[in-house]
Amino acid sequence: MKNLRTLLIVGGGLMVSVAALFLALQLLEGDKSFRGSMIEPSPPAVDFQLSQADGTPLKLSEQKGRVVLIFFGYANCPDVCPTTMAEYKRIHSQLGDEASQVDFVFITVDPNRDTPEAIGEFVHAFDPSFIGLTGSMEELLPVWQGYWVGRQEPAHEASALDYEVNHVAYIYVVDKEGRLRLFFPYGQTAEDMTHDIRVLLAE
Repeated sequence: MKNLRTLLIVGGGLMVSVAALFLALQLLEGDKSFRGSMIEPSPPAVDFQLSQADGTPLKLSEQKGRVVLIFFGYANCPDVCPTTMAEYKRIHSQLGDEASQVDFVFITVDPNRDTPEAIGEFVHAFDPSFIGLTGSMEELLPVWQGYWVGRQEPAHEASALDYEVNHVAYIYVVDKEGRLRLFFPYGQTAEDMTHDIRVLLAE
């Protein structure tokens, strides 16, 4: 009877341990799932080369080994763009040391006003490490098309500088292999985005 009781205790303890291990594995697997919107199959991200604030070029394909966040907007944007850049700043802070493995990129949809200096001043107001990119209309058009960026600016006189540009409000995520893996819709929390970026960094 004593041996039976011992067996039951040991067996019960083993079952609890197995159940705990199974639960831990489930939680671990669940933590690997993405909270943003996955792009499947994940295509190679459309390559581009555009000008940074200091005039030096940045080529996306040369950023392999890093996770790259890409947002399309403009420096004079009254709401969505500064809000998104504030989210960039929160993500950067939450990543801590891991932020050094991530590029936070902002590409203009308003090349008429967004000179390298203007877009640099805009993004660096949030963090000096953030990358603002611009170029000519001819350089930018294939980039917008490659990332399905719809944009529309109102009819205005060439001298008019006070106008808004309608544009998409997604953050695109390129993984370390240069694949377009995710996009975050406007309103996704910084916590969710930080989680997904960490998953990609761990791959």
